[in-house]
Amino acid sequence: MIGEVRHKFKPQNIFSTVFFISLAGVLMLIFDFGFDKDPKVQMFINGLYFLVLVSGIFVTIYRYLRLTKTLRINVVIFDAITNLIILFVIGAHFFGIRNNSNSEHINLLYSDNTLKLSILFTFLREFAARKISFQRNYLNPGQLFFLSFLVIILVGTIILKLPNSTYDGISWLDAFFTSTSAVCVTGLIVVDTATYFTTFGQSVIMILIQFGGLGILTFVSYFSYFFKGGSSFENQIVLQDMTSSDKIGEVFKMLKNILLITFIIEFLGGIFIYFSINSMTELSFEDQVFFSIFHSVSAFCNAGFSTLTNSLNENGYQYNYNLHLSIIFLLVVGGLGFPIVSNSLYYLKYKFLNIISPLTRQKKKIKPWIFNLTSRITISTTLTLIVIGTIFFYFSEFHHTLSDHSNYGKIVTALFESTTPRTAGFNTVNMNNFSMPTLIFVIFLMWIGASPASTGGGIKTSTFAIAIMNFISIARGKDRVEIYRRQISDFTIRRAFGVIILSLLTIGGGIILISINDGDKGLLNIIFESFSAYSTVGLSLGITSSLTEYSKFVLIALMFLGRVGMMTFLFAIIKKEKYSNYRYPNSEILIN
Repeated sequence: MIGEVRHKFKPQNIFSTVFFISLAGVLMLIFDFGFDKDPKVQMFINGLYFLVLVSGIFVTIYRYLRLTKTLRINVVIFDAITNLIILFVIGAHFFGIRNNSNSEHINLLYSDNTLKLSILFTFLREFAARKISFQRNYLNPGQLFFLSFLVIILVGTIILKLPNSTYDGISWLDAFFTSTSAVCVTGLIVVDTATYFTTFGQSVIMILIQFGGLGILTFVSYFSYFFKGGSSFENQIVLQDMTSSDKIGEVFKMLKNILLITFIIEFLGGIFIYFSINSMTELSFEDQVFFSIFHSVSAFCNAGFSTLTNSLNENGYQYNYNLHLSIIFLLVVGGLGFPIVSNSLYYLKYKFLNIISPLTRQKKKIKPWIFNLTSRITISTTLTLIVIGTIFFYFSEFHHTLSDHSNYGKIVTALFESTTPRTAGFNTVNMNNFSMPTLIFVIFLMWIGASPASTGGGIKTSTFAIAIMNFISIARGKDRVEIYRRQISDFTIRRAFGVIILSLLTIGGGIILISINDGDKGLLNIIFESFSAYSTVGLSLGITSSLTEYSKFVLIALMFLGRVGMMTFLFAIIKKEKYSNYRYPNSEILIN
């Protein structure tokens, strides 16, 4: 009998119970934000919050008392700091610890949002402590990636449909469209983000952008590894496929770099944005902070969502060139891709150490190809497109949309409009005022998009560069593609042209489907919206909200396929063929 009781209350049952309590706390958190409640219901919710926080602290202490292995110091520090904050929050909200400070920064610790953030932290800690397994027998990496985005979109749709997410309610289709646009970091909107959504609704959109830009599996996998200190070999294989890591042992290092780069750049971008709008006295401190965080996340993730009705083409923001430069910085870094940014930082570190090595009396470490081929091609292509685009916009729009700007403003605006079509979606001018050549050039830039393994879409800069190099190689009569004393593999070339053809077929299909029901909107407008949706750009000529439900579903499909990638989609639905140990004779086919 005693053995049975002990079996019932084994530690795993305690951990599971606390996890489900914290999960109930998160669900109640969504309910608390999403609905207006009477005082009795609010008292019940507060009681559940108290139970979640207390049980979270209890199970953390219990977990440390039952340790069978030494935890890393960073985990201990994290748990210590978060639990001290949670204890303070419990005292402030449930036991009446008074706030004698007039500082608005200290007041944040006493706000309801801090309490709710503590609930969220408790859930994340308990979720990360659970065993997470990616079973390749059931889902391949493509299917897992595909389904993870679909789940976030559906959850986001439900939350955006809550009464307190909007001021006057929203239809299921518009909520689904907005959630898809946010998760797919597109930025196309059917309702005005600034006036339609409450602060809670805008916060939900920002979180969806962050999860969509990085991928929910990135967060889940790394935090699970962070608290446990390890992961199964099968999980590492799946994550290697998803992160494109060269070595299986570097999977979690890559995930760590992704999260560090993201949060550091977004933090710096938020500071730049804050000081660029700090002189705008009509905004309170809280509004300035929220504006900075929202636009930093949206810009780095190349989403293009804004809490301004006309994006940055708004009075007071249209000529704020420091703000524009801050956004450009975030767009470019976010669009380069995490492997390229990480490799570039490693290369700069290597160069710096080589420069100071004579001062420290150390020999220079010669490491060839620190700056890898992908980084060289991607950065050179990105810089070329930015420079060509800036020059093109400067001269083509000099007497049109740039006419009201100063000489310095013309350069910054041309640079901004050269950068934003590459999957960003912000605009500082009215797109409808662009000349016809400019609109066509914007469509071309949208189609190319950002760089591989980034938060942006499009066919990617590396794909475009490989196609150009292949054309030049064929024209020169060469049977291979070479650059920087390296040969591009045939598989890479085939994949690049596959991506190009699939993108054109998908976008073309979308244009035809939209034209069936909304042909009166104009062919150029439909083409522009379709390229913008598939390349997850978010720029619009203003027809999105007036489209029929049928056409909105087409744009939703284009946004989703553009974000997950058509190649990934095909990998998810087509069974991979096993390697065949034979080869047919080569045959030449007449091309032209």
